[in-house]
Order: sequence, then structure tokens, then C-alpha cells
Amino acid sequence: MNKNYSILGCGWLGKPLGEYFIKQGISIKGSTTTKSKLQDLSTVGIEPYLIDLEVLQNNISEFLNSEVLIVAITSKNIQGFKNLIKEIENSSIKKVLFISSTSVYLNLNKVVAEEDDTIQSDLAFIEQLFLKNKNFQTTIVRFAGLFGYDRKPGNFFKSGKIIPNPEGFVNMIHRDDCISIISEIINKEIWGEILNACADSHPTRREFYTKTSLDIGNILPAFEKSKKTEFKIISNDKLKKMLDFEFKYPNLLNIDYETFDNLN
Repeated sequence: MNKNYSILGCGWLGKPLGEYFIKQGISIKGSTTTKSKLQDLSTVGIEPYLIDLEVLQNNISEFLNSEVLIVAITSKNIQGFKNLIKEIENSSIKKVLFISSTSVYLNLNKVVAEEDDTIQSDLAFIEQLFLKNKNFQTTIVRFAGLFGYDRKPGNFFKSGKIIPNPEGFVNMIHRDDCISIISEIINKEIWGEILNACADSHPTRREFYTKTSLDIGNILPAFEKSKKTEFKIISNDKLKKMLDFEFKYPNLLNIDYETFDNLN
């Protein structure tokens, strides 16, 4: 029987994720909030839906007629997610993979793991809405800062912007690793978990943005004068153990940021 997944939010991560699954023989329904992008999704084989979390339409029932729902939108609309969850409860969806962010963690000046406290925020609250629901199983993946392809870290601080907290540490992950992690979670039936997803290495912001800027020919970035350093180092130990996962890009300083994505 052909597998079928729905991806809510086919943007920078969701669209290539859908294309990846299609290559595995999986049928994909994908959503966008922009009418002009419907044809783009259809062209790559994704069954397109125009869905806005702010105002759910009747087509949400058809969109949710799948085995697995992957939530890949950046909205923090609590009421919108409550409405979505009600729709999920009435659908065939039994597994939800909710893509979150390591921004929910405080800067504790230490290595941070899944059991550490989170900031009181809309995103953390939305995570709990999914985790506590007994009508379906949810795994939360907290991705670190995303990079890859057209999203080059050396361009993050252009136009003379000063980089704050230069001696703090970066937490980043390449899009290819994100896609592999999502696939492995579903394939290995890892549900009811919270997982941090972040590359192994954590260079300082000074080291990282100096290298990534110079690699692509940008001028050396300016850094804020030393103040009190605040940081968090995201642990990926739980994810690597549960998934038996090896990162494609584990070391952020062993990458040529000008050419590496051209080799894929």
C-alpha cells in the first residue's frame, strides 16, 4: 500500500522535504498560503493545497486525509493551532511531526538538552498542545539555525550590521540533515518524543561568521565590543542515539561555504 504524508507548509524546508519523499515513492500533499505557488508544488509532484492557519477552509479535511502530518510552518497563532488540532482529531492522522526551534531554550551558559526548561513562549505552549493530545502521537523536533543552498550564513549579517555576542557559540544545521532526520523519525516510528537537531560542532560566533563571510567573498564582518557572553550549546546526543544518526555536515568549520552545496 502506498504511503501518504501531508506537509503543512511547503516553503524553504517543506517543499524539498516533499520532493525527497516523492523520490521514495510516497504520495505527498503539501500546503502553501500563496496561490501563485500552487503550480510550483504541482510541478514537482506535490498535491497542492491553499491553506491558511489563520482561517481554515473546508479543504483542510481532504488535506488531512493521510497517515502522517508534518507541521513545517512558522506561525505562532495559538488559536489557529487549536483549531487545527480539532481538525486533526477528526481526521485519519495518527502521527504528527511538529517542527519547532531550539529558540525555546534559555541561554543557560551550558550544554542544553531536551529535559531543560524552556522559555515561556507561544511556541513552547503550542508544542505542549500537540504533545498532550491523546488522539494522536506527536514528536517535536527542535531544529537549530537552518542553513544550506541559498541560505548562506555569510549573508546573515550584511550591510555593516554588527554581530552581537561574538564569543557565544553557534547552533546550526544543514537542510539536508533536517530532511534525513525527519525521514528517519517516521521510518523508525519514533513518536512521543522531543528531539534536538543540531550539528555536532559549536564554533564561536566570531569564528563561524568570519569563515562563512570570507568563504563567499564578503568583507570581514564587524563584531560587537566584548560584553557579558551569553550562550547555549544544543546537545544532539538523544537524537543520535535514538536514530543511530550520523550527520552529513557535522563540523561547521570543515565546510567551504562557497562551493559545498554545488557538489550535491
